[in-house]
Order: sequence, then structure tokens, then C-alpha cells
Amino acid sequence: MSKTYLERLGITPWCYKNKIETITAKPSVEQSLQSLRETVATCTACALHETRTQTVFGVGNEQAKLMIIGEAPGFYEDQRGEPFVGRAGQLLTAMLNAIHLTREEVYIANILKCRPPNNRDPQVNEVSTCTPYLHQQITWIKPKLLLAVGRIAAHHLLQTKLSLERLRNTVHAYVPTGTPLFVTYHPAYLLRSPVDKNKAYSDLRFIQTLL
Repeated sequence: MSKTYLERLGITPWCYKNKIETITAKPSVEQSLQSLRETVATCTACALHETRTQTVFGVGNEQAKLMIIGEAPGFYEDQRGEPFVGRAGQLLTAMLNAIHLTREEVYIANILKCRPPNNRDPQVNEVSTCTPYLHQQITWIKPKLLLAVGRIAAHHLLQTKLSLERLRNTVHAYVPTGTPLFVTYHPAYLLRSPVDKNKAYSDLRFIQTLL
């Protein structure tokens, strides 16, 4: 029967709704990360919010193949709200350049989003409170490879106490997402112990082949 004939009989025609109208668009990675950034900025879940200048969420390419993860912001990061911006950050940039990458091509974040007082090591309760934020970042960005810089970041991401030397030269996995994870020296350590820069460069060359 035609639609007009049904209407004359007092019958409301039934038809499929336009699928485009009934499907709610999923937020983009950019929108999801921005929403999470705003949540982190007002987080008071642990005592670090009492001493921070601002939170340090993360920066870089939101479709990055490589995601670099440190332990926590330092003084300069706390001031600028961006990870790895002090001397260690400058060295990290140089390390990336050595394998033909720029900061804009990777994504850089920390386990903690607030600076611990006097740059002390993160405490267990702080890590457990903040890790879900990092997990969301990894889930949405979907990097092909995670690079943990430094012993502390590696320990928390891999849930291990093995030494950094034993963790190097092996492709591990970040269990929650199954993302391959590699471990190398923290740039701040290399500033104190430049003798290990050759080892770090070797790590970077291997990362280049993985990517």
C-alpha cells in the first residue's frame, strides 16, 4: 500500500529511521584525551595536588607509533605543564633526533601527572591512583611500541623489580593492552653518567628497527 492510502485510512505508516540519526558518534581520540586532560587537571585523588603548580598530562602526536613514558614530572615540567622540558628533556629530543624522530612525531607522558615534592620517587599509592589515567592514554593512542625511560617507570609498567640492565635488550609487553614495551635509560641518568650514552644509542637503534 502507498503511504498516502494508509494515511487516508488513519493508519500511521511505519518505516525505518535513518541510521545516521540513531547512531551516536563516538568521540575522537583528540576529544577523549582532552576530556581526560580536563579531569586530570582537577584531580585531588592523592596528596600531590597540594604541592603541584599544575598537572603534566602529556604531549605529542595522538596517533603516535612510539609512546615514551617516564616516572614523574620534575621542577621545569611542573612549571610549564609539559613533560621532559628541562635538561633531560633536551637530551631526550636529541636522542629522538638521532633515530630521525621529532618530539612532534611521538607521544610523551609520565606515570604520575603531578610532581612529587623535591623530585622524590613516586609512592605506591600515588602510582596506583594515577596509573588509570596513563592506561587510558595508551588505550586511546594505541602506539605500536612503548618506551619506558628509567628504572622506576619500567618497574611500575612491568610490575617487576629486576634491574634496568636486565630489563634492557628485551621486548616486554604492557600486560593491560599487550603493547610491546622496551626499556632504556632515563635521560637524567645519562646526564649524570654519560659513559652509558653509547648503550642508550644502541637501544634507540633497536627501537628504530622495531618501528
